Amino acid sequence: MEERTNQELLKELNRLTKAQARIKRRTTFMLSIIAMLVLITGTLAWFTLSNFASVHEMTLKISTAPELYLDIENHGDNYKLYKKVLTNDMINTYLASVNADRLDKQLLDPVTSRNGIAMTNRSGSAREANKNSYLEVKVWFIATKDMWVHLSGQNVEVEGQSATSSVTTTETGSKADVIRALRISYEDSGSAAIWEPNQGTAVAGQSTFDVSNSFSNSTRLFHLDALTPKQITIRIWAEGEDPECDNDVQDANVTIEMLFGGTDDNNSSFE
Repeated sequence: MEERTNQELLKELNRLTKAQARIKRRTTFMLSIIAMLVLITGTLAWFTLSNFASVHEMTLKISTAPELYLDIENHGDNYKLYKKVLTNDMINTYLASVNADRLDKQLLDPVTSRNGIAMTNRSGSAREANKNSYLEVKVWFIATKDMWVHLSGQNVEVEGQSATSSVTTTETGSKADVIRALRISYEDSGSAAIWEPNQGTAVAGQSTFDVSNSFSNSTRLFHLDALTPKQITIRIWAEGEDPECDNDVQDANVTIEMLFGGTDDNNSSFE
């Protein structure tokens, strides 16, 4: 009787040992699958960012509405020396002054920024402006009266040409998603407002706005005192954290138009 009991105990021990081995194998297998998924996910994200060649063939047009003027040079309080429209040639003159390539040679590789000022790559390393990374142009603004400056989505005529604020492309299909991957910021005294053209999926920690035909406190870019010039830094980049900033939009072309308008303290436009 005692011998049979020992045999039964031995069988039970063997059964438990085999069961534990099966559980261990299954657990190891599941952990391996999870590890592979994590590795694949990380690789795809880096693959997407590291192979995003560039956004190029960029056209930039900057215009102003009534009572507002701008230039790449500071002409003091003589507003008559400033411009209503900045052309690509004028912007190229600025880029040459900072030893940067012409606008049509600039490439936008993916960077990310929470505040519209500091730009980093995916690993957190700082990127330099106008070095095939992101575009940075410093522009002087002046107004003939106190005003808040906004981007305007209206279509108006400035010096005989149609003007508005928009980001467009001639690309088709998934490549046309480039118009939702860009960001444009306007820095004044250490803080910046970020325009997200064709606003879509929000990026964590980044506060943005899109243009409209009406103005509010949330669409204010900066304030100007009458006949007092102010330098604003404009930055344009491909937001690497945006879902649209992927391989589909590499080598895309974009046309960027900016129309600046002024309002009083009640956000009413000047006629």
